[in-house]
Amino acid sequence: MKNYDYIILGAGASGLLLAHRMATDSFFDDKSILIIDKDSDKGNDRTWCYWEEGKGEWDDILHKEWQNIYFGSSVFEETKSILPYTYKMIRSEAFYKSLWSRINKAENISFLKASVEGFLEQSEVEVITSEGAYKAKKLFNSIVDSSFFQQKKYPVLQQHFVGWFVKTEADVFDDSTATFMDFTVPQKRNTRFMYVLPTSKREALFEYTLFSKDLLEISEYENAIKDYLEEKNIANYEIVETEKGSIPMTSFKFSKLNTKNVLHIGTAGGWTKASTGYTFRNTTKKTKALIDFLKSNDDLTQFGKTTKFWFYDLLFLDVLANENAKGFKLFSALFKNAKTSTIFKFLDEESSILQDLKIITAVPPIQFTKALLKRLF
Repeated sequence: MKNYDYIILGAGASGLLLAHRMATDSFFDDKSILIIDKDSDKGNDRTWCYWEEGKGEWDDILHKEWQNIYFGSSVFEETKSILPYTYKMIRSEAFYKSLWSRINKAENISFLKASVEGFLEQSEVEVITSEGAYKAKKLFNSIVDSSFFQQKKYPVLQQHFVGWFVKTEADVFDDSTATFMDFTVPQKRNTRFMYVLPTSKREALFEYTLFSKDLLEISEYENAIKDYLEEKNIANYEIVETEKGSIPMTSFKFSKLNTKNVLHIGTAGGWTKASTGYTFRNTTKKTKALIDFLKSNDDLTQFGKTTKFWFYDLLFLDVLANENAKGFKLFSALFKNAKTSTIFKFLDEESSILQDLKIITAVPPIQFTKALLKRLF
């Protein structure tokens, strides 16, 4: 049984980004690192978007960026500049290739193509795979254990979607503006919206997205996209690519799953922003912080602390879970009454108390007061 200093389970965004940061930091040059996944080449299995001020770490592989966003609903709509922020889009294939190009140069990092059957922790961590067993001093796991869906203490919604990459014969898209949320689609007692990312005047990604507990039949997502395209008078189009996904939205305390030698990362570690489903930006920050942490700490249970934003997300999900049909009203009030820059600061968990208050007072107070009282008492 071969021993490693670190084993990383999963070669997705969080696992590869952690390995990449290890490969580019001399502190880890004498550490043996193993990445385990069923596949090292995942292609364009994800599209990630995030907002950022100025030049960023991944600007050289951006697929597209926007300085304007559109928000729409039956009660409020607006197209606005988001400067000094830019909304940025990355396709996963370019991201993975960028990370692997550096990881493959590190002689101390290896990859095992295998499925993970489980792991056991004693003085070290033993990982059981389809290709045998491997030991590590520390394990970083990005494979989601869905058992948290069964607990009742914290609501669990899903951000689920189907996306079509559409190409038209004529110039029909305004590629200077991303449709952030368009709630004018039928809500059907859920929180439903269309998310549109035009990458050129003839190409765009249309994603029919829900924040709700239950998934739909695939045909319902597809029919909603068809209806939306027809409503926007977009005809003679070709579907060049599709994607689908489901991202858990919960304030479940994933940190309780961590031990001295095992740290759950990415979505499996609660790195997904509970109230929005955004993961990419948080993962870039968390992996940087983790690298610094590993240089001076041995107990992985000490990584990451619960903050005020965890409680904010919990209240928001309580409201969204109990009154899912009113989701469009909550988001409409937020975008109508608060500055976009303040919203972004808040969602990035970088806002001050004063900025927090501006967000809190922007949304209808009754539902949140009820949720707060229920949590307190």
